[in-house]
Amino acid sequence: MPVARESLLDAAYTALARRPWGAVRMVDVAAAAGVSRQTLYNEFGSKDGLARALVRREADGYLAGVERALATPSDTRDRLTATAEWTASAARNNALVHAMLTGCWNEKLPEPRLSAVPSTSAVPAQRRADGPLPSPGDFVELVRDRAVAALAGPGARPADAADLARSCELVVRLALSCVVAPPDRGGVTDLVRGALHRHPV
Repeated sequence: MPVARESLLDAAYTALARRPWGAVRMVDVAAAAGVSRQTLYNEFGSKDGLARALVRREADGYLAGVERALATPSDTRDRLTATAEWTASAARNNALVHAMLTGCWNEKLPEPRLSAVPSTSAVPAQRRADGPLPSPGDFVELVRDRAVAALAGPGARPADAADLARSCELVVRLALSCVVAPPDRGGVTDLVRGALHRHPV
């Protein structure tokens, strides 16, 4: 991602942490990133384009964290537990990730349409941001499918793959329930380990 675009997204994210999206001004985002307002408009087209790009970046960051959790050198239970812990942590620390995973947006956040919007941008990253954005259900499928791909051994029997997919989806949905209603002691780790004990993987 070009440096100017990344700096602008960082500036927009910082501005959003300090004030509601409706009060975030494009001129302030450009100034904070050290670029001209014209550069900002060239990259994103509009404030809505900036919002879509910011949401897309945070979605990609969350999914990259899922990949890292699944790549840890440990057994299947530990990798799924790490994925659930990352999901709860990412949602706790990032209001945009929380909104994307739960579908619960508020007046302080941008709320771009999940469906694709017409794009005339010459910037490939913006054309991608203008495409469809993932819904909470899409995230369940994305994380489940990535978990199955990372955990299924070569030549896994279809029945084993189906059992693994059910266990992975159970973990994802359990993690999301912890995002909505955070657990007390033991947190997501104990809940996931308990569930996996009853549903072996």
